[in-house]
Amino acid sequence: MRAPRYLAASCAMLMASGASAQFHGPGEAVPTPRAEMLVSNARILSADGWAEAMAIREGAIIAIGSRTDVEPFLAPDTEIIDAAGRLVVPGLYDMHVHPMGAGLNAQNCAIVQGGGKDQTLATIRACAASKEAGQWVVGNGHDNASFGDTPPNRHMLDEISSDQPMLFFDISGHSTWANSRALEIAGIDRNTPDPEGGVIERGPDGEPTGILRESASRLVFSQIPGPTLEANKEALAWGLDHLLAYGISSFDDAGVSRAGALAYSQLADEGRLKQRVRGCMMVRDSSLITDRALFKRARFDPSCVKIMLDGVPTDGHTAALVEPYMPHGQAGFEGRERGLLMIPENELADLVTELDADGLTVKFHAAGDAAVRAGVNAIAAARDANGFTPHMHNVGHTSLAQMSDIEHAREVGATFEFSPYIWFPSPITVDIERAVGNERMQRWVPVGDALAAGANSVPGSDWPVTPSANPWLAIETLVTRQAPGGGGPVLGEAERISLKDAFDLFTHDAARSRGELAFLGTLETGKLADFLILDQNIFEVPISQVHQTTVLEVYIEGEKVFDSGE
Repeated sequence: MRAPRYLAASCAMLMASGASAQFHGPGEAVPTPRAEMLVSNARILSADGWAEAMAIREGAIIAIGSRTDVEPFLAPDTEIIDAAGRLVVPGLYDMHVHPMGAGLNAQNCAIVQGGGKDQTLATIRACAASKEAGQWVVGNGHDNASFGDTPPNRHMLDEISSDQPMLFFDISGHSTWANSRALEIAGIDRNTPDPEGGVIERGPDGEPTGILRESASRLVFSQIPGPTLEANKEALAWGLDHLLAYGISSFDDAGVSRAGALAYSQLADEGRLKQRVRGCMMVRDSSLITDRALFKRARFDPSCVKIMLDGVPTDGHTAALVEPYMPHGQAGFEGRERGLLMIPENELADLVTELDADGLTVKFHAAGDAAVRAGVNAIAAARDANGFTPHMHNVGHTSLAQMSDIEHAREVGATFEFSPYIWFPSPITVDIERAVGNERMQRWVPVGDALAAGANSVPGSDWPVTPSANPWLAIETLVTRQAPGGGGPVLGEAERISLKDAFDLFTHDAARSRGELAFLGTLETGKLADFLILDQNIFEVPISQVHQTTVLEVYIEGEKVFDSGE
């Protein structure tokens, strides 16, 4: 529930004027704070409706309304920002993103999704030719569905190069494709057992095919020389700039390593970290979790822990499902009829209860409905043990979910974090429908059901696992459930939501989930001045044009941190 307007206004005036540190006697007037910045001639989406002007001091909004409303706050030296009638909205959240990984990926071999076998192999051949003999060839983006009846295997890569080790992440990011040289370096052969939480795919002869699922990918990936600290910092800075250009002023990094935490802290110390970042440390990195205070900064908060509960509901059958996958023509799926649940439920309940008690928020990877159920049940166990702490634990992705578990999530204060770049038809959804069947795709990514049930819900792009972090694309397709621009098939029509609800997911609802609604998520007196100026009014243009929105300027606490004209 929002604070009373009079209380917020009074607090803002006191803070902005410096009067919060002194007392005034009876009858002594509190001085009116003077604005350092005024956003004028704007179409401002405020918490109370449309406004045309907004006064800002020391990074906070001290007045908002008509030009007449804000006139008393102006001073001769107030900086005037003429918005030229443009739409001004709160800064956006992305609750699941990997910007450093995106920056590093940008240096690798990029495969066009849905490009098919011939195009994929041609791209890899060109990438290999650009490398020196013996140098690793690494990339991402291929999708098995476009290969037809013969899925990717190591022999296809061996024909391109037998002396250069190769490893490619697929479109989901949960499976990799390696050549024989890479398998040899990792020591993987017919006698290598599947690692816990992973699968080494094997052919009828028992030999590895080159396809590695989930944790098995780390067997090869760990052999690739890692980037330097400076390379990590520059990759992260590239990702941060990319997110700023889309208007993302706050986000959750959903998989922070020690190297990533160090990169964040150093960028912050250098004044290069502008966004508000919550870092979700991988649960397996216990030393980072122990040392988290070493990396905490004003805008980097490593107070979240990432737990992988399952994989993805693609051809690999690694997402954990309540009901079995569709019958598959290939052998080798024994034991994966319902996918993989990475952690036994009793262990998971104890783990989440402990993390909750330690003041940490949990973010699950939970794509399948059985994994979603396990995550919600673990949160319920933590509530039973610890009471309702402020930590709004995230059940991430929630591609499939049973209605009973959505209702249970509402009861225990769990937050569903939905991935908005796979809720419209795309190359990966072809593979997913083949694996789970058309009936389950009718409620694919059940955002509408979650909102109707009153369950906390937020968006997370999962970029660069998904091809884009564009929130305007996500907002449009949440409404249409069609490819950007409209037209074509609809995916999960029953889960369509309104434009207002879609926008609220990225602002008000995400701020509430992070415990920041007192200061962020809406534009109103008493809150921080995180806002965007857009090139079009998304509430007035046809919905099919929302994905074309351009962010002209981004301000965080009244500081301009992005200008599209520069």
